[in-house]
Amino acid sequence: MSIEWVRRMYQVPAKVGGRVEYSGGGTPRLGTICSVRGGHVYIRLDGDKHALPHHPTWKIRYLDEAAV
Repeated sequence: MSIEWVRRMYQVPAKVGGRVEYSGGGTPRLGTICSVRGGHVYIRLDGDKHALPHHPTWKIRYLDEAAV
């Protein structure tokens, strides 16, 4: 699955390199979309070394919406 598929399927403005705010851990954290695999976006949260999979619509706010 591609980033285009994620955008169409979940109707989100996801793009590789796009900035997001993830609030699933209680305190919102900023991060960057690094890749897409199996319908999940892999986000590297600021300060973390590795990107982890996240559902494209769960507790994610896309910050670059106007750019897509």
